[in-house]
Amino acid sequence: MTEDLKIDKTINFVKKQLKNAEGGHDWFHIERVYKNALLIAKNEDVDLFVVQLGALLHDIADSKFHDGDETVGPKVAHEFLSEIHVDTSVIDHVINIIKNISFGGGNELQKFHSPELDVVQDADRLDALGAIGIARTFNYGGFKNRLLYDPSIPPNLDMSKEEYKASNAPTINHFYEKLLLLKDMMNTDTGRKIALERHQFMELFLEQFYAEWDGKK
Repeated sequence: MTEDLKIDKTINFVKKQLKNAEGGHDWFHIERVYKNALLIAKNEDVDLFVVQLGALLHDIADSKFHDGDETVGPKVAHEFLSEIHVDTSVIDHVINIIKNISFGGGNELQKFHSPELDVVQDADRLDALGAIGIARTFNYGGFKNRLLYDPSIPPNLDMSKEEYKASNAPTINHFYEKLLLLKDMMNTDTGRKIALERHQFMELFLEQFYAEWDGKK
């Protein structure tokens, strides 16, 4: 089976697996990350097949939708890749991407590094920024029935991974606890350039949000 056919089979598998997923973590999120990864990879020396598989499978079973269990995604991905006869070394690399791509509160040390992870991680982070990032954040906040904003609840920038995963803070807090931090966490030049533009858009959004909240506009 050619690599192209394996990618096609992976796309079909992911579409089926995420058919009823929350709107910010569905197939369309995967597709955007996949496109971002292909764009970034053009300027990087990487194994494109690993990047493609990593992007397509990075959220195949996000732990936040599986009671915090971080083993589900790697297990599902490993079983699928084995079924379509992907080489063991490639499977191991993709699994390491899935295990290490997450933001995790920003205070978690990343245990694995590779140029392919850098690309997929930047691609995923870009989808948390800009107009799409704003839309996804409020979609997930609604999904979890969180407050839009509460001035009496300040953002917590020193959360552990466990605290970050358990947080039920208002949606606006997520901008400060994650989204606005991503610009300075990008790995690649292409990622940094795109992230800066999307970051600036989010800053404009927040300025408008607070003005409307306070009745000034």
